[in-house]
Amino acid sequence: MNNPLQLSLVNFKKGAYIIVEGKQRADYFYILRGGNVRIGKEIEVVEEGNILNPGDFFGVVSTMSNHSHIETAQAISDVSLISVHREQFGLLIERNAPVAMKIIQQFSKKMRYLDEALTRLTLKSTAQENPSHLFRVAEYYARQSQYNEAYYAYYQYIKYCINGENIRVAKERMAKIKPYAKTVYLDIDSGNEDFNRTYPKDTMIFSEAQPGQELYIIQRGSVKITKIVNNNEVLLALLKAGDIFGEMSLLEDRPRSASAIAYEDSALLAVNKANFKRMVSSQPQIITKLTQLLSERIWFIYKQLANTQIKDNLGKFYDAMLIQLEKNKVPVSNDSYTFDFGPQELANMVGLDKVEGSAVTRRLFENTRLKIKDNKIHVIDIEEIQKQAAYYRKMEKIDRARQQGSMNKM
Repeated sequence: MNNPLQLSLVNFKKGAYIIVEGKQRADYFYILRGGNVRIGKEIEVVEEGNILNPGDFFGVVSTMSNHSHIETAQAISDVSLISVHREQFGLLIERNAPVAMKIIQQFSKKMRYLDEALTRLTLKSTAQENPSHLFRVAEYYARQSQYNEAYYAYYQYIKYCINGENIRVAKERMAKIKPYAKTVYLDIDSGNEDFNRTYPKDTMIFSEAQPGQELYIIQRGSVKITKIVNNNEVLLALLKAGDIFGEMSLLEDRPRSASAIAYEDSALLAVNKANFKRMVSSQPQIITKLTQLLSERIWFIYKQLANTQIKDNLGKFYDAMLIQLEKNKVPVSNDSYTFDFGPQELANMVGLDKVEGSAVTRRLFENTRLKIKDNKIHVIDIEEIQKQAAYYRKMEKIDRARQQGSMNKM
């Protein structure tokens, strides 16, 4: 017997607030049937379409990531909405696959747009989608004596840039480092039906700027997502079993925006376009998981964008650590906690170079509640992170209000 899909119809009068930014535990998202809704954020970092029309949806990011709302939605006319509970999402997409694809495709576009904005703001750079960038990626890893990654990127550069100006140099470099390089799956045959892949530690799954054909689900192990910016490797994420990555290139036919490297020996399930389309209707639990992960990433990147607006770099450090606690759903308490990154990775997260990062790190560890433990940041009292982050956010808000007041007097 099939479980019934129970959707509620709700109505709001003009001017009513439907969801409010910061409200905890979002359980429902909404599909607009009639009327118009305005979406807003306390800090608008990037321009987005803020007026929603019938057929549009909102609240999905916070609901499917099980986080607090990242936006406020207000009715600008009388509106009629379809209300969908988080637990009903799987049934919704099972019965209505086009809705699932619309959400996933819009999320994918939003992710790339937000990622490009964050790259500009924190990494002071622009995303590189031209396959010629593969040569620069390879050169970076070669200089670091990371020959697995270098050989892979050189190989892809030669493959996708047949007439590239650095072909001769790339071939020479490959010949020199080949005895020291371990690589797997240099060429993925589109007709290959073996979707179970094993990647040894420190081998590259794909490189930024490489055309993409598949997304991946981690069955075992962990994968780091990185980007080479200004001759530095920036750690964007560390993914674990159950996580999905690589979906944006699959959905949008655009080159990879970052590299994926096995952080430890890993087993992956690769999904190509044909299989993905079948999965939408046949395996709604996988599509639900993908939506949850995209929601999690979008929620996280909005938090990172807000972090860029904090002027005091020490405030950025505390805020970034609080974001990580929220992301990992670590309850705020007086318990101790060890983050899975060290000071340099934290500096990378907020876009500071080594010199700036070292200066702020010294300030950070003037707080005796924070220590280095096995090269990771350890806090004796989790509440200290929340308290410090709240202080710097408050100071930032006061400063913005003061500046706004000065502008109004002019």
